[in-house]
Amino acid sequence: MAFQRTGGQPLGCRGDTLRPEVPAGKPFKKSPLHGVRIQQLVEEIPEGFSTPDFQQKPVPMALQEGKNAIFRAVVCGDPRPKVHWQCTKGNLSNSSKYQISSAPGSKEHVLQINKLTGEDTDVYRCTAVNMYGEATCSTRLLVIEVGFRKSRKRQKEPQEDLRKQLMEYRYLLKKRAPPPAKKKVDLAQVWQLLMTADRKDYERICLKYGIVDYRGMLRKLREMQKEHADKVAQYVNNISNLRHIKVSKEGIATFDLELDLKYSESKIYLYKDGEMIPYGFNNQVKHCLRHLGNRYHFRIKDLQPEDAGIYQVKVEDVEIFSTELDASAIPAKVVVPLAEVHCEEQGDAVFECVLSNPCPNATWSFRHRPLQPSKKYEVSVSPDGLTYCLIIRGARFSDMGFYSLSTGFHSSGAWLVVEAGKDKGHMTTSADHRLQARRGDKEGRSDIYGQGRDATQSTRSRSQHGTDTSSKAQGPMGHFSKSLADIDVQQGETAVLSCTLTRDLGPGVWLKDGVKLSAQDGVTFEQDGLMHSLLIAHVQGTQAGRYTFVAGNQQSEATLSVHDRPVIAPDVTEKLREPLVVKAGKPVTVKIPFKSHLPVQAAWKKDGTEVVGGGSGGSRGAQVALGDGFTRLCLPSAGRKDGGHYSVTLTSEGGSVQAELTLQVIDKPQPPQGPLKVQYCQGAGVCLHWRPPQDDGGRALERYVVERQQAGRSTWLKVGEPPADSTTFTDAHVEQGKKYTFRVRAVTSEGPGEALESTEVLVAPAALPGPPSTPIIQSASSQGITLTWMAPRGPGSAHILGYLIEKRKKGSNTWTAVNVQPVPDRKWTVVDVRQGCQYEFRVTAVAPSGPGEPGPPSDAVFARDPMRLPGPVRDLQVTDTSNTSITLSWAPPDAQDGDEAQGYVVELRDPDSLQWSPCHAGTVPVTTFTARGLRPQEGYFVRVTAVNDGGHGQPTALDTLVRAMPVTVYPKFLMDSSTKDLLMVRAGDTIRVPVSFEAAPMPEVTWLKDGLPLPKRNVTSTKDGLTQLLIPVASLSDSGIYTVVLRSLQGQEATYSFPLRVAACPKAPGPIRLQENVLGTVTAEWEPSPDEAGDVPLHYEVLTRSSAHGPWRQVADHVHTNHFTLLGVLPGHEYHFRVVAKNELGASQPSDTSQPWCIPRQRENRLTVKAPSYREPDLSQKPRFLVGLRTHLLPEGCECCMSCAVQGWPRPSVTWFKGDQSLAGNPEVYSTDVQGVCSLIIPSVSPKDSGQYKAVAENALGQAVTTGTLIVIGKGPTLVEGQAGEAEGKESQSSHLPVFQEPSLAPQE
Repeated sequence: MAFQRTGGQPLGCRGDTLRPEVPAGKPFKKSPLHGVRIQQLVEEIPEGFSTPDFQQKPVPMALQEGKNAIFRAVVCGDPRPKVHWQCTKGNLSNSSKYQISSAPGSKEHVLQINKLTGEDTDVYRCTAVNMYGEATCSTRLLVIEVGFRKSRKRQKEPQEDLRKQLMEYRYLLKKRAPPPAKKKVDLAQVWQLLMTADRKDYERICLKYGIVDYRGMLRKLREMQKEHADKVAQYVNNISNLRHIKVSKEGIATFDLELDLKYSESKIYLYKDGEMIPYGFNNQVKHCLRHLGNRYHFRIKDLQPEDAGIYQVKVEDVEIFSTELDASAIPAKVVVPLAEVHCEEQGDAVFECVLSNPCPNATWSFRHRPLQPSKKYEVSVSPDGLTYCLIIRGARFSDMGFYSLSTGFHSSGAWLVVEAGKDKGHMTTSADHRLQARRGDKEGRSDIYGQGRDATQSTRSRSQHGTDTSSKAQGPMGHFSKSLADIDVQQGETAVLSCTLTRDLGPGVWLKDGVKLSAQDGVTFEQDGLMHSLLIAHVQGTQAGRYTFVAGNQQSEATLSVHDRPVIAPDVTEKLREPLVVKAGKPVTVKIPFKSHLPVQAAWKKDGTEVVGGGSGGSRGAQVALGDGFTRLCLPSAGRKDGGHYSVTLTSEGGSVQAELTLQVIDKPQPPQGPLKVQYCQGAGVCLHWRPPQDDGGRALERYVVERQQAGRSTWLKVGEPPADSTTFTDAHVEQGKKYTFRVRAVTSEGPGEALESTEVLVAPAALPGPPSTPIIQSASSQGITLTWMAPRGPGSAHILGYLIEKRKKGSNTWTAVNVQPVPDRKWTVVDVRQGCQYEFRVTAVAPSGPGEPGPPSDAVFARDPMRLPGPVRDLQVTDTSNTSITLSWAPPDAQDGDEAQGYVVELRDPDSLQWSPCHAGTVPVTTFTARGLRPQEGYFVRVTAVNDGGHGQPTALDTLVRAMPVTVYPKFLMDSSTKDLLMVRAGDTIRVPVSFEAAPMPEVTWLKDGLPLPKRNVTSTKDGLTQLLIPVASLSDSGIYTVVLRSLQGQEATYSFPLRVAACPKAPGPIRLQENVLGTVTAEWEPSPDEAGDVPLHYEVLTRSSAHGPWRQVADHVHTNHFTLLGVLPGHEYHFRVVAKNELGASQPSDTSQPWCIPRQRENRLTVKAPSYREPDLSQKPRFLVGLRTHLLPEGCECCMSCAVQGWPRPSVTWFKGDQSLAGNPEVYSTDVQGVCSLIIPSVSPKDSGQYKAVAENALGQAVTTGTLIVIGKGPTLVEGQAGEAEGKESQSSHLPVFQEPSLAPQE
């Protein structure tokens, strides 16, 4: 491909504009990418071919020298274009410097530039050419120089034709790409964000995510917060101090919270937009977590636009905190900074800057004054919002100066130099000297702010005496035996610049930044023979600059750099020697002023630990600020832990200085150390014991204050003030039988501290006797009732003087004394009773200390003569049994005079025991009872006894043993009207066949296929009246008769059989033959599908179309023969035929005619059309994963399915690994590969299945690998099959039973 040059200069010289040599008048084509020019070289392009185009163009770069630059371009076109790389400074023939490569069969072309230098800053152009056209795009490389090379005057870059650039830009504006589709946000994450957001942010979040029902949102939010609180309580005791995301100007996002975890081993996860992201514990990783006590501080560094989203903190599987990083909060960084621009007077100057992400607030400035868009200043932004352009029309000398683009956090600046168009001599005018002086002062700030001070300031390089590597002589090197050398000095030192001539060239002149120096400038000139020296005593920062010695027509230059370390005033240092004493809770602000002419960094430390702003360092809530001439440490609320030794180190390129201070925080003392021991000393009072407080608040203890509070009262009474050296106290003024609470405070000069409080204690009096036992009715008659009881036990019961007896009628609350004097015996007959009344009795023990608590009341008893015993019950029988209960029923005994039954007692005994045990307390008032809590399958003897006031009657027992087991239900299947006769499924699908049955107890379930046991890969399960057959991947061999056999423990059987047919879509029919049997018709005959002889009936569908690219039209369906006749065939028309075989499961691949059927028209002149030739495309491709594996977090026992999608030709084979061990042949897992979608299924995961899995796809061209992680947690809730959602297939139309088919995951066209 030939190139022509504009401007009449040799190719590769400055000012050249390279463009392809093309025929005049050929059209330009549009490209989807802006900045790409496509030139068509022919009038018409044949069908199936195309001109070259760029699918991805190389991006601009700004790299530090010494690095390697790599430009990538993706080129398309048919035939495949040839790609060339060029730069405006010349060719790229140096193979060691420039490496141009492209993989065989790949569209990607790479240019790699090794070991960048300042001379590599240029515009690089990529050109793709084929026989039909060419495509061209350009990119810029900026090399950031460091050291003395940075101050070297850079070679002027060639200026592109401005008119051509503007035309291209207007053309690109017309082809602006549509805005990218907004990422869809899960509403569940939005609700989680609302639950932890501040109320003032509700309206903003609702507007952003389209929630219009504000009141409804509040109601739903309250309900969700209640449910969420229950989930959080499982792992967290308390959540507090939620701080949402904040972004610093360095591009670091932070958010934190305080968590009081129930279990210290609980795991904490970080999610972004629903996907778990890993984090580390140091500042070197992108996502960092710093944990201090209950404070969890998250940090995200190097923010990029893709980092925007909703972040969630989870403890185990519960969302704890949600916060959002908005894309607008990410500061835009300068990727390609502004470069110095030279233009002639009345010409147009163009500044261009590339940012990392769009910044709507970016502003242009001239000499630090904002610029407004006008005819003079044209401001534009690229369609992607990343490239910002400023065009200065008709530049004049007054427009010469410093221009900058500011994004708020970062900025970039460069100089505009307007030239008069004629060469200037060595000695510049005074105006030029002033311009150079201004540029020298601001050179260090004209670069990228916020991207590190190393990028904006040149590295100091101290040159030894006599070294000339960093000096620049403007004449022949032979005139200087020693040139000037760059030197670095500290402020206040003496600087000496010297050079030696080889011969006498006359008196010399010293210049600073182009301005001649004199003795009035505070310098001394010395000459010793041929050596000329310049002495500067007590160098100041204003004397730094570029010094030149000129002798005759020769000159030598060097740079004097003055560095001064920060200075802290002596009076400030003297004040810091005295300790700073503050009270706790008060704010503390320490401001240290300093002086420095260089940028300063301040580092605060407390007791050797760095203090970081935000409280993540040595002090809680500390705020560190660095201002213009001062640094400040602020503690919003000082605490005792904030006291200690503080130091601040001020560092600049000129050195460092350190200041130290001591902070003492005074507070009230802490409460005494507990527990507060309270002991009652008989006769002396209550004795208290405690320990001194752990922290006295910085002041000496003066005394303690002891206070007492009586139970039921709200006031505290001071009872004593022990001295500071005593930790015991005795309170003798307490009353027996009352409850008290005590507390102790420590007192210093700052006042009393918090109190140590005891539990409530009882001052016990002399012990009273305990209550006697429940009285037992020994006999009852109309004359009296005889009672007996047991003596009390416990303290105070050793010396019993006697007992007091009380009575009351049943239903009354009033107790009446039976005896006045205590009776010594434990038996008594109460004679003061009325016949026919029912009484209850209780007994109270009397000791020397007094009467005790009354005992429990007796059973109610009638004061009447004894009645006859009831007879035996009748018709005792068992009505129901289960595994844990037996239900009985009976009839009352035959009643005679006065022997009616008042209740019943049911008793059981084991066959191996003779002891009967009652099944209940008291008596049963009805004639039926269920005995519960029995052992399954155990046998019991049962008897029932009638009871009345006369006593227990004769028991009635069952003769046979009764077993605790359910009533037998013979097995039977539960079928309904929806059951069909045939089950047909597609090969490759997953089959689930549930069968419901009824039986008690649970029978033995057996599955058979064609009368034989099932294959090992088929899975069956039975639970709660449902048995199920699972075939993970159906194959043709699975067809047959399946039988389910239910067998009870008694041997009864129930059998159910159903046919299962597994079939696949039919194979394509054979070749089609066309013939004309009748005029005006055409008959198509084809070879039958190989599946026509199978069990599944099939038919054929016939389609035609009139051209090679027209749509297919159905002409016949449900054709059960192998031929079809089309009527109404017109002469001169082409007919293409297609035949498709179909069955109930789908359609086969089509079979098409190789040549169309055409009846020629009767014309004398026939046209001959030559069909264009085509070549088959090369579809070979090495494997690549379209969808990779992801992380799975599952509870134990669940089914895990890992899926990925792979592409490649020839079709790659996929192998699964866990770690480095292949899973081929592992019986616990199985894998599938359907249309490129590969899945690994683990039916029931366990903790040992946790780990990293990978899938390796291989073919003849290469291999690809994707990895994923499986995390198995403790036993969780069982997943319901319905939760599989839409992954389950539809029920087959000819199903005999409900079947859940899982279709393949192949991508749809």
